Amino acid sequence: MQFGIFDHLDNDHLPLGDFYEERLRLLELYDRAGFYCWHVAEHHATTLGMAPSPNLFLASAAQRTQRLRFGPMVYALPLYHPLRLAEEIAMLDQLSRGRLDMGFGRGSSPVEIEYFGVRAETTESIYRRDLPLILQGLATGRMHFADLDEPYRDVALRVMPLQKPYPPVWYGVHTQASAERAARNGWTILNLDVKDDVRECNRIFRQVWREVQGDRPLPLMGLGRFVVIADTDEEANAIARRAYPRWHDGFTYLFRTLNRQMTHARPPTWDGLVEQGRGIAGSPATVRAYLTEELTHTASTYCVLQPAFGDQTFAEVSRTIELFRADIMPALEKIDTGVPAV
Repeated sequence: MQFGIFDHLDNDHLPLGDFYEERLRLLELYDRAGFYCWHVAEHHATTLGMAPSPNLFLASAAQRTQRLRFGPMVYALPLYHPLRLAEEIAMLDQLSRGRLDMGFGRGSSPVEIEYFGVRAETTESIYRRDLPLILQGLATGRMHFADLDEPYRDVALRVMPLQKPYPPVWYGVHTQASAERAARNGWTILNLDVKDDVRECNRIFRQVWREVQGDRPLPLMGLGRFVVIADTDEEANAIARRAYPRWHDGFTYLFRTLNRQMTHARPPTWDGLVEQGRGIAGSPATVRAYLTEELTHTASTYCVLQPAFGDQTFAEVSRTIELFRADIMPALEKIDTGVPAV
């Protein structure tokens, strides 16, 4: 079992420079606590994501951490030129001495994509066109652009990644079809859905992986949850109930402002989120029991926390990590999900 962190970098309560410094201090804490990877979302024009350029923040993360892996979950691929993104990926992998992981997507929020003049109905074709080009460029050092004039069609990359053929690729899984796609491509997965859906996606992923990848070891299969830990259930729930609506306000802001239908909706209250099974707040014993059942039921091999959200203080998030490392991580490391280790 490995352990990771997912982060939207949502902020509506701190001066922005102070917020960035606080998050970098949290990354230092995750690094010392032994977490495997930190995954950052990309969002635009909303307080949900205050790292609209993930690579800028990740460059700082590379200098503030020693062992922690990190990367986008995910790059909104329609907003990037493939050559520019390939070069930046290679730079980050070198700056971090090979600690970059990378995820690619069409962009989970059509509203945000459209602010850049990209029509939502074109994002799938852009994704399918550009991702193979980026991966080929990172692997071979050459990229071919058929639509450019002759002298510019073939480009030799002068900056190459440290990891070969390129940094590990992550994929956010929401459906059985996406689980199958990830397995066929040999990608690592992370799922934030309810446990029965995660269980079925993981089953499909393992089945297709064996069929297509043969004896190649299974990668991590991630399960993500909002988590708040304190000395008592009452204290943890009080923090979560106060902080979560601030996160949800940023999560829904653009859709409410533009009167658009919400994608990937979440309940407006912490108790509603817990009822869905997407989060837990409690003492170490409460959280340990919850995560043990979730990981075992879904046969997941990667436990991903979302501990920093809303208006939580540095001390509150630090306490969650301290208690998780001391009282929960050792027990979860021993879980047998029935899946061979990586």
